Amino acid sequence: MMSVASVLVELLTEELPPKALPRLGETFAATIFEGLRARGLLAEDKGFRCYAAPRRLAVTVAAVRAVAPAREVTEKMMPVAVALDAAGHPTRALLKKLEAKGIPAEAVAGFERRMDGKAEALFYTHTQPGVTLDEVLAAVVQEAVKALPVPKLMRWGAGEAQFVRPVHKLAMLHGDRVVPGRVLDLEAGRLTMGHRFMSRGELELATAEAYEPTLLAEGKVVPHFAERRAEIERQLVGEAARLGASLGEYADLLDEVAALVEHPTVYVGEFEAEFLAVPQECLILTMRANQKYFPLFDEAGKLLNRFLIVSNMRLADPANIVTGNQRVVRPRLSDARFFFEQDRKHTLESRLPRLAAVIYHNKLGSQLERVERLERLGAYIAHRLHADEAAAGRAARLAKADLVTDMVGEFPELQGIMGRYYALNDGEGEVVADAVQAHYQPRFAGDKLPAGNVACAVALADKLDALVGFFGIGQVPTGDKDPFGLRRAALGVLRILMEVPLPLDMAELVADAAAGFAPGRLNAKDFQGQLLDFMFERLRNVLREAGHAVDAVDAVLALRPTRIDLVPAKLDAVRVFRALPEAEALAAANKRIVNILRKAEAVPSEPDFALLQEDAEKALFRQVVDVAPRVRSHVANEDYTEALCVLAGLRSAVDAFFDGVMVMVDEPLTRQNRLALLGQLAALMNRVADLSRLSA
Repeated sequence: MMSVASVLVELLTEELPPKALPRLGETFAATIFEGLRARGLLAEDKGFRCYAAPRRLAVTVAAVRAVAPAREVTEKMMPVAVALDAAGHPTRALLKKLEAKGIPAEAVAGFERRMDGKAEALFYTHTQPGVTLDEVLAAVVQEAVKALPVPKLMRWGAGEAQFVRPVHKLAMLHGDRVVPGRVLDLEAGRLTMGHRFMSRGELELATAEAYEPTLLAEGKVVPHFAERRAEIERQLVGEAARLGASLGEYADLLDEVAALVEHPTVYVGEFEAEFLAVPQECLILTMRANQKYFPLFDEAGKLLNRFLIVSNMRLADPANIVTGNQRVVRPRLSDARFFFEQDRKHTLESRLPRLAAVIYHNKLGSQLERVERLERLGAYIAHRLHADEAAAGRAARLAKADLVTDMVGEFPELQGIMGRYYALNDGEGEVVADAVQAHYQPRFAGDKLPAGNVACAVALADKLDALVGFFGIGQVPTGDKDPFGLRRAALGVLRILMEVPLPLDMAELVADAAAGFAPGRLNAKDFQGQLLDFMFERLRNVLREAGHAVDAVDAVLALRPTRIDLVPAKLDAVRVFRALPEAEALAAANKRIVNILRKAEAVPSEPDFALLQEDAEKALFRQVVDVAPRVRSHVANEDYTEALCVLAGLRSAVDAFFDGVMVMVDEPLTRQNRLALLGQLAALMNRVADLSRLSA
């Protein structure tokens, strides 16, 4: 028996779910590696090599011991008060435990006594022999199977084994030796299978190290997912370059195709140029989603009538493969053309009554009712932006009409996109048509924002109506559950307001959206306040992920600024302020002021100069009166950096006040007047951000 060698574990299965394959492979391999390490079976930590192909999950781990080294183990037996009697002899309880563990009674003399929390306990140290690989490998593999992120399991045949797909073979090797064991009702062996058609059949693996070379040479399988993906990409890019074309966005499809083929080869197919009269988005989606083809584009991004096929076969004459794929795609493209031509026979406006039969949510009514709300809200937001209200209202009215078209019924991913094409076909203006498409944007993190105020108005209306509606009926996201995509909608609203940017008040937008619902429909308690809390929490996460300091974000958002477009400028101002020498002292003073005011029962709004006694409080009063107009002016002009720089000039007066003035004196008039001065100072200092949040 080899003492140290590589280990191979492979499960040979039916075709695994392609979108989950990389994660299944990584989890399977990492869990086995960690299981071997936890049991002391790694002679060296050289990592592992993970394999994930359509019909296999596998891992090789280098430098694995046949037997783990013995190790010294210390275990707590029981508290001394329970284990020993008054004379120091073992009690019946201790002797019973020793018997159960197979420890001789005379070993008690060697037990260690030490404190365990508040009580003294007995500890037993002994040498534990190491486990053998043969004893534990099957259990380690079973742990890996259970750890896989698989939502649904299946049974096959007459056995009781359950896995994401039927499993046909189990290989477990240590060097050149089969490690005995049983997993998923299969006995371990050294056999595997290669490519369904290009391999010579069953393959016998000589050693664990021979796994990948054997599959590559004899099995015609590229088992490593990342290398298979890279090979497909190399061929795709090379073939596109040869044709003078580009691939567009292809990363997601590349991941999926890499999980569908074992021996990738790229071929070129084409279709009739007449299909290019159909909107290219329809053709692209048909080829990518249904056929897993890679469309080709010219330099301007216009679709060509050629595409790339990633085949699982490499043939000297691939004519049959190419012809077969071209024959398969033609009916798909014909269907897309038919849907497009049929849809154009009816205007979007004429389709609106059909939305009455489409339920948006049983508590929020139909899509037609929603369209009526969007039309009103979109026009009102456009009014606030001094944009074309009529165009915004019209776009909002037509925005959901493509949901009842044949094309969107077949390809829901095209909603909005097809609405734009059909709006232009109906003679609608480009501003309206563009807004119909853009009102879904941003659809995901990093997606582009709607362009133009009309499109922004409709996009905001769509997202705000959803947020207000679902919060209004108590359907709030919890944990990782967000069935209505409200987190995505909230981030969309925040990005539009902040990045476009738009001078709109978020609280007013929420109230405007709520006003569009029928009385009594939104009955959740304080849902607008809950929604604003939700929005600020999303904003907090966005700003932190963008790299802003945590305390700076907290300082700005503590004031709950509903003009989201002004938040970046306030953060920049806080960053500049923090670099000033006065910043730390002022932040600490502001924190002290906030604590004093929080404990006070009532604070007058204005201090009375006649009641000021100490020179330091008079000086601070004069300074506050002097800088207040300048600070307010800078804030009104959105020059937050300059406002905070002006406030920095108060440091010496503030320091002198706290050094020489007692605020909480017994005399009530003096105390209240000094609290009023501090209240005025706090209101002035915290117009941009809560500076107390910047103090450690």
